[in-house]
Amino acid sequence: MPRPFRLRAVALTVCAALLPALLAGCGEDDDKAEDLTEQQLSWKDCPAPSEAQGGGSSPSPLPGGRGEWSCATMKAPLDWDDPEGDTIGIALIRVRSSGSASERIGSLIFNFGGPGGSGVTTLPAFGDDYATLRTRYDLVSFDPRGVGRSAPVTCLDDQRLDAYFQQDATPDDAAERTELLDDTEEFNAACEKNSERVLPHVRTTDAARDLDLLRQVLGDEKLHYFGISYGTELGGVYAHLFPEKVGRAVFDAVVDPTETAEQGSLAQARGFQLALDNYAEDCVSRTEECPVGDSAQDVKDRIAELLKDLDRTPIPGVFPRELTQTAATNGIVQALYSQDFWEFLTDGLEQAYDGDGTILMVLSDSMNGRGENGEYSNLVPANVAINCADDKPRYTPEDVERRLSEFRAASPLFGEYLAWGMVGCTDWAVPGAAEHPDVHAPGAAPILVIGNTGDPATPYEGARRMVRALGEGVGVELTYKGQGHGAYNSENACVQDVVHGYLLDGKVPASGTVCS
Repeated sequence: MPRPFRLRAVALTVCAALLPALLAGCGEDDDKAEDLTEQQLSWKDCPAPSEAQGGGSSPSPLPGGRGEWSCATMKAPLDWDDPEGDTIGIALIRVRSSGSASERIGSLIFNFGGPGGSGVTTLPAFGDDYATLRTRYDLVSFDPRGVGRSAPVTCLDDQRLDAYFQQDATPDDAAERTELLDDTEEFNAACEKNSERVLPHVRTTDAARDLDLLRQVLGDEKLHYFGISYGTELGGVYAHLFPEKVGRAVFDAVVDPTETAEQGSLAQARGFQLALDNYAEDCVSRTEECPVGDSAQDVKDRIAELLKDLDRTPIPGVFPRELTQTAATNGIVQALYSQDFWEFLTDGLEQAYDGDGTILMVLSDSMNGRGENGEYSNLVPANVAINCADDKPRYTPEDVERRLSEFRAASPLFGEYLAWGMVGCTDWAVPGAAEHPDVHAPGAAPILVIGNTGDPATPYEGARRMVRALGEGVGVELTYKGQGHGAYNSENACVQDVVHGYLLDGKVPASGTVCS
């Protein structure tokens, strides 16, 4: 997508018809749905990831005993309103608990966000980070419907995606605006042509129902869950639909469930500007000279000037492609997701000032799901499809232009970039579900909700709003005063101690606990 596709969905709701128990259907007993809860999964050695999953090699075993990854496919209804109809396959991955049978609690299911990220490839990539949790849980993840190997959404081919991601995402005149809108319309039409069957069925409510089916097929009485970024929205919707089935759940890098798509984009503009401010301050505060600016303001001014120059004249990137203004902005955004990437941002900026856009383009490619071989995963098509199916608002170019000043005020660097991203769903084939998700879950077990004060993609305020939206006695707020997207994987000892105490031993912390 030529704009920063939303790395957290911001709008969906639950149709009243979906409120009954998962497999009750809309009428009498449903034999087909009942059969699905009793299906036996065939766990086998994991194949190498597909192109849609991002490619690569089969996952390596984890250190220690019982560390082999295994994969399976779960059948789920294509249309949950017609559970006796066609089915699709939901790709799964699992590693067994490293502890004894008496210590095992059950399965801990992960969703790492996006929407559009493949859990089947992400979980083993970060498997070592969850070694402590594996002492009492089987670790499980999945490709949500529309993603990876689970009935993936497909749109443009790789060659067309290369061109699509190079276009100008912040049009300066009528011609550039027309080109942006035409290319967006072409992308959306290709999605409809190639994925018409699945597009109406990739809403977060559908994924939440798949999640409960998975819980049953795995044999767990309750859903134990770890949701990150968009995964917190999925977890909140699940809690709303099935409050009595919530076990021990952690929401990290929390999507604000009260925002519309526009409000979410504006919040991200502020969030990424804050992250850029923090990066610039960090760079110039080091004892050695900051190579990309003499002061924090100088760092930001030079970045802004670089982007203006690239708008006029791109520089060599990853051959044969050039680093455009859009690709550079995308690469900077990617680097701001984690403080661990700040050094790459510094290297990439320093290199770009010398006329070489390689590092920033590699960062941009990573954000867009492009592999070194030029093949794209379906991260972006799935992200667009899920967001557009969830988000009811449809914004016109005139809507964007009316709001540009507000977005520029929120972020001089990222405001226009995020504002124009709002037109991505304008010509989408499937109507959006609602203004924002319903996560109200009265009666659910306590859910640990973690907000990071320096999070650019899911700003800190969203965690408190999630706590309130879940309802009294459900959301338990934990604040991490840190940088980057998420808290647990920062390896902050305080955060991990709280999460481990809750997931492993059931110790619910006091709401309002703060970790630095």
